[in-house]
Amino acid sequence: MRRVSATIVQDIPLRPRAKAVLITTVAAFFAFVFVSCASTGPATEQRSKPLVDDSPIGRAFASGASDIQVEGEGTVIRVLPDDLNGPRHQRFIVQLASGQTLLMTHNIDIAPRIDGLKVDDSVSFNGEYVWNEKGGVIHWTHHDPQGRHVAGWVVHNGKTYK
Repeated sequence: MRRVSATIVQDIPLRPRAKAVLITTVAAFFAFVFVSCASTGPATEQRSKPLVDDSPIGRAFASGASDIQVEGEGTVIRVLPDDLNGPRHQRFIVQLASGQTLLMTHNIDIAPRIDGLKVDDSVSFNGEYVWNEKGGVIHWTHHDPQGRHVAGWVVHNGKTYK
């Protein structure tokens, strides 16, 4: 019969001892993670912004819809070179309050160029939304000379361009 003593760990064969150490270490790790991740706050978090943008532009982007007349406002984050292929368009990127970005293509063969447009300027707009994976494109930000399409516009520094 074996003698029980303070050195009982030495009496356990090596392989079962390694398993016992591993199991104890894993259990201690998970206990630490569980305690560390426990929240002391309320079960629900208050957010200042909704998780999903439920504006018409946000819904159109989420659903992949196109050819929708929309109105919005945002901040110019980039001014691009004009598109000179076919009808000329002044191009710039606007970021909405939701964080979504839009490529604005403003036809300068029909409507006046937006004077002095620069990064960090605020603009509001009305035009037709076309989906793309980067956030979408807004065009028809001008009147329709034939009167068949809803008139759009861009407001910059208090002046309306249509």
